[in-house]
Amino acid sequence: MQPIRTFNVSPSLPLRLEPLRRLAYNLHWDWNVESKDLFRRLDPDLWESSHHNPVLMLGTINQGRLLEVVEDEGFLAQMDRAARQLEDYLQERTWYQKQRSSKPKECYAYFSAEFGLVDCLPVYSGGLGVLAGDHLKSASDLGLPLVGVGLLYQQGYFAQYLNADGWQQERYPINDFYNMPLHLERNPDGSELRIAVDYPGRKVYARVWRVQVGMVPLYMLDTNIEPNNPYDHDITDQLYGGDIDMRIHQEIMLGIGGVQMLKALGYNVTAYHMNEGHAAFSALERIRILIQEEGLSYAESRQVVASSNIFTTHTPVPAGIDLFAPDKILYYLGYYAEIFGLPKEQFLGLGRENTGDLSAPFSMAVLALKMATFSNGVAQLHGVVSRQMFKGLWQKVPVEEVPIAAITNGVHARSCVAKSTQELYDRYLGPNWSSAAPDSPLWERMDAIPDEELWRNHERCRLDMVLYVREHLVKHLRDRGAAAAEINQAQEVLDPNVLTIGFARRFATYKRATLWMRDLDRIKQILQGNKHRKLQFVIAGKAHPKDIPGKELIRDINHFIREQHLEKQVVFVPNYDIHIARLMVAGCDVWLNTPRRPREASGTSGMKAAMNGLLNLSVLDGWWDEADYVRTGWSIGHGENYDDPNYQDEVEANALYELLEKEVIPLFYEYHDVDGLPRAWIAKMKDAIRLNCPFFNTARMVGEYAQRAYFPASDRYHILTVDNYAPAKELASWKSKLRDHWFNIRIKDIDVSEDTDIEVNQTVAVKAKVDLATLTNDDVRVELYQGSIDANGEIMNAVPVVMDYQGQDATGLSVYTANITYTVSGLQGLSLRVLPHHQHLSSPYEPRLIAWAE
Repeated sequence: MQPIRTFNVSPSLPLRLEPLRRLAYNLHWDWNVESKDLFRRLDPDLWESSHHNPVLMLGTINQGRLLEVVEDEGFLAQMDRAARQLEDYLQERTWYQKQRSSKPKECYAYFSAEFGLVDCLPVYSGGLGVLAGDHLKSASDLGLPLVGVGLLYQQGYFAQYLNADGWQQERYPINDFYNMPLHLERNPDGSELRIAVDYPGRKVYARVWRVQVGMVPLYMLDTNIEPNNPYDHDITDQLYGGDIDMRIHQEIMLGIGGVQMLKALGYNVTAYHMNEGHAAFSALERIRILIQEEGLSYAESRQVVASSNIFTTHTPVPAGIDLFAPDKILYYLGYYAEIFGLPKEQFLGLGRENTGDLSAPFSMAVLALKMATFSNGVAQLHGVVSRQMFKGLWQKVPVEEVPIAAITNGVHARSCVAKSTQELYDRYLGPNWSSAAPDSPLWERMDAIPDEELWRNHERCRLDMVLYVREHLVKHLRDRGAAAAEINQAQEVLDPNVLTIGFARRFATYKRATLWMRDLDRIKQILQGNKHRKLQFVIAGKAHPKDIPGKELIRDINHFIREQHLEKQVVFVPNYDIHIARLMVAGCDVWLNTPRRPREASGTSGMKAAMNGLLNLSVLDGWWDEADYVRTGWSIGHGENYDDPNYQDEVEANALYELLEKEVIPLFYEYHDVDGLPRAWIAKMKDAIRLNCPFFNTARMVGEYAQRAYFPASDRYHILTVDNYAPAKELASWKSKLRDHWFNIRIKDIDVSEDTDIEVNQTVAVKAKVDLATLTNDDVRVELYQGSIDANGEIMNAVPVVMDYQGQDATGLSVYTANITYTVSGLQGLSLRVLPHHQHLSSPYEPRLIAWAE
């Protein structure tokens, strides 16, 4: 029976408890110990059963309990304290205000297909989403004028459970938005704020929900409304669900709908950040608006858009990039080509590396790169991989100079460090440890933390994890209808006093979740060989529902546990989520990561573990390649790359066993003092915290995005849009002239003062004559390119030296001079190149034009 009318019923709170509502609807409670403790204190059982959802708690709690706490002075005092902390947080002078006090009003929009903020908002699948959530939290901490843009999924990703054979099964619980920390955005007349996005033959409508993340609003679109048809209801049904058509529907809604939503909300965005390529269609919509509403040409509009767009790639392999068939792009988005005045193939070329390959698919990453003023990978090694992957977009540019930077990921410290550990740091390091820079003297106080206090706190965290895993497994088995004996056995898994290795991540095959099982006899010997030096594993993670090889890895682990009778020592924890992750990164002793290098773009779970004092045991990939892997853990191998994957697995599995047998286990068990403390292990824990916490932190990461990307992009937007976009129009016109005449440039003569034999630090004078055709010296920058010669005869480790313009000679050639030296001996070389130059270019590589001496 359909209702004739619906009501949104809000929790009924006594007036004295109204501050609870404000606290519940701002996710600041997730990283504020006082607020989280307050809700746990209100009803511990309901807090757990609601998946730590204070809004649901307030809507379902017994009214009698509310009347009780109204009379509880201790509770009221804590509530008032938490409310003051939230108010102080929202009002405090921030890092951003100190950096940009003299700048005009600005706003940064952060687009992501998923956001992992708290476990009661299950609209994330893994690391990408949790990183996006941490990005918003630190943007709030720093006070950035940032807004998040995403989709609100009715079923989220999926809930995982295992059948009796250990095979992953999926459930899709329905998210009840009205009992989540969400606000439905409304028009001034009280009606729902809605947008309408064009799809072939119809409009699709979406309403807007807001999650308040401290000072940062996250707006999410929901299409499960009338008058949409049933198919369109499902656009925001599942994260990464459905077929390729559903994927393009979702990405149109995220990118195009996201831009329309921000416009409807009244935001004047000055910098757009695309977190992965899912939101790249936003660039097309921004260009359309500038053409149709501001009267700009396509070239002028594209200039404005590209100058204020930022793109972060998280993908280290081409297979991870969203690709769409050309006919599909034209079917869904061909009308943009007409608006832009572009032939179809030129429009499709926006998403092609080789625009002449008319059969090539349309790449969302390529579109994003072509429409961005700043692009980056998420670790230094990933930056190297990304430059190699996308070098074809910048023809003739040396791969090391391809303009894809690297900003190493971080994690939000107050969200991932255990409560008791935070209190320990607060006590000995001070309250600013969570955002202190690596060079802060605060970190010198690590040694002030007594070894015994740090160790006993960690042992409590390990016990908390073990107790939760037991409880979680029992519930899972009961839900599955398991036998009583199996349920009883689950109540005794793991030993809270044993060295515990954690492994938790997405079960993609390249992450090699079963590498530690490669030699079954050897790992059994390590696990069971010495009753005084026991080892145990806690494992968790999900495979994509369509990833059969990933599911097979999960089944293989569960078969191994059962067949080898290791149920007490090796546990697979089903339905991995943010809450389980936080318990594991606090309660394990060692964090294991075994990706096939260099396919792990960054990896952030190991950072969270390090912040809690865990030691990392990992292949040198992603972030771990940058860390001090000697003082804060162990490296599996030394960064070697192998052509034979099977051989690589063999070598690295053996290296893992050697480390466990000869270093990890002995360090944990053998070096105890008279007080029973593993002093050497604790010293390594302190190094893990001191060296990793301040750098692999979203406070540093988001500050770096602000300084390197948001501020310059926003400034460029303001510069290009003044006087009715006059600078943008001038720059677009200049680029058109540049492209028309660039290929007429000729490097006519290069005169080098010295012969082939010179000495270190000897000055070499170089004089060049260049025919700039119809261009002028103001349009170009002429550089010498000097460096060592590698085995292939190529210049490596090059240093560009800008040449000085000396005017024109009698024949009209432009004359340039420079003096260079070589600081090392050996075979050295130089070349000469001409690059575009304009005051408003984000970099000389922006026009993708370069001329080299031949």
